Amino acid sequence: MNVVTRFAPSPTGFLHIGGARTALFNWLFARHYGGKFLLRIEDTDRKRSTEEAIDAILNGLSWLELDADEQPVFQSANIKRHTEIANELLETGNAYHCYCSPEELAEMREKARASGSARLYDGTWRDKNLNDAPSDIQPVVRFKAPLEGETVIQDLVQGTVTVSNTELDDMILLRADGSPIYMLSVVVDDHDMGITHAIRGDDHLTNAFRQTQLFHAIGWAPPEYAHIPLIHGPDGAKLSKRHGALGIEAYRDMGYLPEALLNYLMRLGWSHGDDEIISLKDAINWFEIQDVGRGAARIDFDKLSSVNAHYIREATDLALATLIQDAVAEKTQRTFDPSMSERLVQAVAGLKPRAKTITELIENSLFYFYPRPIKINSKAEKSLDSEARERLERLAKVLAELSQWSEEAVNVAIHEFAESEGIKLGKIAQPLRAALTGTTVSPGIFEVAAVLGQDETIGRLKDVTSN
Repeated sequence: MNVVTRFAPSPTGFLHIGGARTALFNWLFARHYGGKFLLRIEDTDRKRSTEEAIDAILNGLSWLELDADEQPVFQSANIKRHTEIANELLETGNAYHCYCSPEELAEMREKARASGSARLYDGTWRDKNLNDAPSDIQPVVRFKAPLEGETVIQDLVQGTVTVSNTELDDMILLRADGSPIYMLSVVVDDHDMGITHAIRGDDHLTNAFRQTQLFHAIGWAPPEYAHIPLIHGPDGAKLSKRHGALGIEAYRDMGYLPEALLNYLMRLGWSHGDDEIISLKDAINWFEIQDVGRGAARIDFDKLSSVNAHYIREATDLALATLIQDAVAEKTQRTFDPSMSERLVQAVAGLKPRAKTITELIENSLFYFYPRPIKINSKAEKSLDSEARERLERLAKVLAELSQWSEEAVNVAIHEFAESEGIKLGKIAQPLRAALTGTTVSPGIFEVAAVLGQDETIGRLKDVTSN
């Protein structure tokens, strides 16, 4: 099957999570059938479209690695072509000029709503003689929609969907200034780009009826439609900013990995048995648009964090260290040399099983790189009484004599030290943690010492015991 899909965002805002899922489903469908995934920036609304929004869309897709197979198509570049098609519809009698004034249109809409009619335009100029046209009104071009029968869509997600043609009025194709409207532009661009399948949110389902009529009037075959349910908040309400209707860059900044976000998004509405963790390779093999459910999916940040934690655990230590190094260097105001980079790789190994986000991983690794003397918080300071400091001073001398520095060697040395002091391990472990990390919570203290290295460990102990 020849497949060409498209993701067609309007650059009037950020790439939100619903748009990212739509792009993903189009990408997966195209990859599953060995087809093409295209990107179209629908920027015909010049007043609201911004370069900033275009950059956000392109950067978001790039971060998710949902790269299009061809250069993006900018809808605004095709206005001449859209206008040509509108003029062809005029010539074939499938469109007409409408000279209604704003006041007349407002009155029509009011009457239609009062009578419960869905047709807000009554077709006044549908069959009028243009000799009666007023000279002081610049006309719009309207589509001559069928008045009888039904428009039927065999939707790949929603099934058979039908609307009576009496409910669809004669939509505008060209505004009074000659500029094409969205409905016309989408139809022309989908045809010219060879789109075979239009996968998009079900808020476009009503548009699909009008676009199908337009395709048929021009003499083109419409693409197969698949209208996927929208994403709702945890409470079942329409997704809003309070639920997480944020730009994709916000999810990146919150510490989510792109592969984790993609895994989570593909499971919002589509499933493959009970599988929760699905690689892109498997998703491409398994994805069928007919398997997308008709019910709205609910976003669950706890689930997203759980999926993200899985991908953090599965990532290599080097990849994670490389990802976070710049942030750690900035937050600790350190310039990383090769030895510090290696320390970060070692640190990540013990930190990643505890982190749900990259942000957590960064924050949890900072203590390894704070310049000496490190700050010790008030809670940790309580474990550093005079007796503990004297004990740490004796421990520092023991650790300085170790010829081999490893987690196991440190473990043995500290246990032997505690035994020689006649104390339980906790009596030395807690003050040691405070001295080395500045806090009361950290990975295992033997691991911490091993990662810090012998010189840094002894240096931090001396900073504490010399006060």
